[in-house]
This record gives sequence, C-alpha cells and structure tokens, in this order.
Amino acid sequence: MRRSGLGRLLATTDRRLDHVVDAGFTWLRGHRPPWWLVDAFFVAAAVGDAVLDITGATTFETSMSLLAAAALLVRRRLPVTAFALTVPGLFIGSAVVASVVALFTIGQRTERRWVMLLAAVVEFVGFGGFVGPPQNLEDVIVSIIYALIFAVGPLSVGLLAQTRHRLTERLVERDTARAEERRQAAAVALSRERALLAREMHDVVSHQVTLIAVQAGAMQMAGRDDAERGFARTIRQLCVVTLQELREMVQVLRAAGGTDRQLAPQPVLADLDRLVAASGLDTAVAVDLPESLAQPVQRAVYRFVQEALTNVRKHAPGASVRVTGEVVDGVVAVRVANGPPASARLELPGSGLGLIGLGERASLLGGSLEASETPDGGFVLDLRLPVEHLPVAR
Repeated sequence: MRRSGLGRLLATTDRRLDHVVDAGFTWLRGHRPPWWLVDAFFVAAAVGDAVLDITGATTFETSMSLLAAAALLVRRRLPVTAFALTVPGLFIGSAVVASVVALFTIGQRTERRWVMLLAAVVEFVGFGGFVGPPQNLEDVIVSIIYALIFAVGPLSVGLLAQTRHRLTERLVERDTARAEERRQAAAVALSRERALLAREMHDVVSHQVTLIAVQAGAMQMAGRDDAERGFARTIRQLCVVTLQELREMVQVLRAAGGTDRQLAPQPVLADLDRLVAASGLDTAVAVDLPESLAQPVQRAVYRFVQEALTNVRKHAPGASVRVTGEVVDGVVAVRVANGPPASARLELPGSGLGLIGLGERASLLGGSLEASETPDGGFVLDLRLPVEHLPVAR
C-alpha cells in the first residue's frame, strides 16, 4: 500500500510538473522579448564578465574582453566576424560570456559546417586553457569536460534554434499551401456550380421565354383589335428584354471569379423612366430625387419601383399607378400606389419573397418598407431610406 500511494504521488507530481512546464513554454511564446532587449542583456552580461570577473587584469586584457563584448552588437548580421572578435578576449582576457553567445550565434545563423567545426575547436582550445594548467589526471579530465561543455553546448543549442526556425517556416509554408489548395478547390467547385446553373438557365428559362415571345408575336399578327395587338406587342418586348438580361446573367455566371467588376452596369435613377415605359401600365411619375444619391440608394429605389410595378401587373391588372419620390429631412421617401384592378387577376406563379427581399435591402441600408391596402381595393408601398446609407457589405 505504501508503494502504491508513493506511485500515485509521483505520478501526480509528474503531471503537475508537465503542466507547469507547458504553461511556462506557452508564456514564453506569447511574451517573447524584442531582439534589441536580448542583445542588450547579452552585451551587459559580457561587459560585467570583462570588468568584474578578473582580478588584477591588465588594461590590455580588459580591453580585449570589452572588445569581445562589443562584438556581440553585430552578431546577428556578421556572426563569424563577431565570433572572431571574441577569440582574443577568450585567450587573453575574460570573455567567457561573449564567446559562448558568439558560438551560439554561429550555430543559429551559419549553415557552413566547417565554420561551425572550426569555431567549436577554437572554443574547446580556449576553454581548455581557461580552466588552468592541469596538475594531474583528474585536472586533465575536468579541463576536457569543461571545454567540451562550453564548446559543444552553445553550438548545439544554436543548431536546435536554427532547426526550429526552419521547421516553423516549413509549417507556415505548408499551412499557406493547404489554404491555397482549399481556396482553389472551392473556386473550382464554385465555377462548376455556376456553369451548371448557367446551363440550366439557358436551356430551361431561355427556352420558355422564347416560346412566350413567339406566341406573343403570333398574337400580335392575328389580333382582333388594336388593344389586343398592343398587349401582344408589350409581351413580346418584355420577352426580348428578359432574354437580353438573361444572356447577361448567363455570361456573368460563366465568368470565373464572380467579382463585382464582372456584373453588368447596375440601374440608377435615370433608368426609372425606361422602366416605367416598359411596364405597359398607366403610370404617373413624380420623382424628384437628386442623382447625387449614393449608388446603393439609387439601386434600392430602382428595384423597389420595379418590384412594385411587377406586383401591379400580377395582382391588379389594368390599375392606374402613381410613383412619387422626394427627399424629406434627410430621408428618401418613395411611394408606389395603385388603384383597384380593372380586370381579373392573372394566374401567374410567384414566390412571395419580393417584398421580403425589398424589406431586407431597405433594412441593410438603414431604412424601412411599409405595405398597406387602401379602402378602394388598391395597394400602397412606401420606401424610406436615409440619404447617407449605412456602410453595409452587399
């Protein structure tokens, strides 16, 4: 039982030590001091070694030791030169700290093996003499051990630091390469989906709209009166416009990248008259909005009027429409109001998401959308947007 309890105690202590060591390395990685502070510490330690550790040193010996300390200032740029400047201080003065740091820098920043070997041999000889002339076999062994420690130790630590730096660079390169591969794979998948969607739009939607245009053309030729031929002509013109916009969308979908620069020119306030004229509705327009409005605001107004006119054609055929717009107290106020339908409602498919999309667009720009029915059976849509829209990504 005693051994079992002791074993558990040792295991617990070992785990705690592992946690402490891991926490220490984590703290060091997150609190690494700047390079100039490290160099200043090494130079200060070397100067202290040169001034304080030798008693009775001559001025020349102290000068050589101080020269070795000063050489550490260039160790990062000129590691071999810095080590060479510490050699006189190692053999003549007291430059233990400076030579150890310079040898570490050789291992850390030099890739030439013969330079490392030569520096280790010089360090071994220098520290072998630093211990003092051997008096017996024990002194010889101690001298060799000390020399090996001070010659191989700093060089090995420097090599480990160099290896760690290379491994870190390779890991960064690997992560970068993997991220680029993932990005390219996503781009390829997106291009395939865009191409598939473009083919579907071209093969299905374009075909159906073309059939509608052909039927409208036939109706226009065989119409019984001017009104019927006029309706057929309007349908055919709308089909032509729809096909043109569909072709542009297909080109955008087939293009690689899908950036905003590839999109067709977006509508602005100046295009409202063309939109109203193409709608074929009895529409009165009284829009007094400056063309200096921000592009997102102009696009929102255009899409709002477009969706409102589409809803009138679908849900209130033959109704009169009035479109107004003005800036009141820094707010763009646009209204589309239609009267009651003059004929039966057309049975056309709809998703019911048009007004929801307009409301979301208005909300992104810091505005609001309101819809209400009038007592006579009409419908009113009100859009309010701030003149200075919120900088929200589209």
